[in-house]
Amino acid sequence: MKVLILSINYWPEVTGIGAFTISRAEHLAAAGHEVEVCTTFPYYPEWKVPAEYAGKFAANEERNGVRIFRSYAYIPNPVTSVKRVVHEASFIATSLMRALGRRRPDVLLVVSPPLGLAASAIFLSWLWQIPYVFDVEDLQPDSAADLGMLPPRVLKLMYRVEAAAYRCAALVSTITNGMRDRILKKGVPPEKVTLFEARLDDSLLDLAPGQGAAFRQRYGLGDKFLVTHSGNMGVKQGLDVIVDAAARNKVDRSTLFLLVGGGAVRERIQSRVAEQGLENVRFLPLLDEADFQGLLAASDICLVTQQKSVSDIVFPSKIVTYLAAGRPVIASVSSGGEVALAIGESGAGRLVEPEDPEALLAAIQDLRAADLHRCGENARKYADRRWSSARVLGHFEQSLMKVAAAAAKPLTGRGTAL
Repeated sequence: MKVLILSINYWPEVTGIGAFTISRAEHLAAAGHEVEVCTTFPYYPEWKVPAEYAGKFAANEERNGVRIFRSYAYIPNPVTSVKRVVHEASFIATSLMRALGRRRPDVLLVVSPPLGLAASAIFLSWLWQIPYVFDVEDLQPDSAADLGMLPPRVLKLMYRVEAAAYRCAALVSTITNGMRDRILKKGVPPEKVTLFEARLDDSLLDLAPGQGAAFRQRYGLGDKFLVTHSGNMGVKQGLDVIVDAAARNKVDRSTLFLLVGGGAVRERIQSRVAEQGLENVRFLPLLDEADFQGLLAASDICLVTQQKSVSDIVFPSKIVTYLAAGRPVIASVSSGGEVALAIGESGAGRLVEPEDPEALLAAIQDLRAADLHRCGENARKYADRRWSSARVLGHFEQSLMKVAAAAAKPLTGRGTAL
């Protein structure tokens, strides 16, 4: 089977959508399939292209059996709603040109966001007479509506594009049951919507205490009680609640809040910490794989935070990472969402209301006094049961093969118009 993947995020990005796409593409390649990825140059979550890629308009690479075809995209910094539209539009245009230069695949896998890649999927599907799978990592129109980011006319257009994407796809996939339910409510037949859940990194199941000790020594963390947030530092993450909790706990010199990663609001959060003179908050940049595993092994509690306005179906990949690593987790998120469900089912930590620093601090202190080891064991067992690589990636591969096999038969009833 030959698979062409369109995804704005890919290796060496290791957070968010890129991490999902990397594991799926490399699994297919390892299984003997021919896999190509049309993507842009790495930029996430810092929203900055690394020096080794800067100034290029196209590049070809290969990694772990996957051929990577990069094309230019405008990368805004700082990010605004208008600039993000230009960013996504530029990638949609240049990636389509790169895709047209590829040999006809058996199936397309199109990763959304950006939602506009649906137009490329519909066109390429018609041109090559092949099916496409529309992989929904974020319900972009719903998220934009929840956050009030776009005017009604733009939202209406997005919902039209979304409907066309679902109608024309051979299969629609998403990452949580909550997102699947929302897609079904939009009128998509149940048999057409499947789950491609996040998959855990098997190496995280066996982190050694020595990795944590080495990390603490390398970064001069001593025996501090580490409360960690890692990954993207964007608006949705609502990181102010961590700063406010740290401010309420600044007399406790035994606890250190460690914020790791980058993103659109990092500088603002750093400024707040500096203005308040908070010595119990420290920042680290994105880490390589070895250091990241050391960070996880060293962390006593890991945090997941979101704004109140964030949709209850959002499911950040860090949840899978934290639980697989056996870390106790405190989630400052909506109580009715997918993150809350995972924390409740796993018995891995505590759930508090978003944007409530007093509740967050109380949960940290409560969990610190509880059996952290048991929480960690609960987390690891739950992650291994729900997100094992064999189950998740096996289902993903079989789903694509089924779509490709069905395409060998005459295709009927496929829409083509927005």
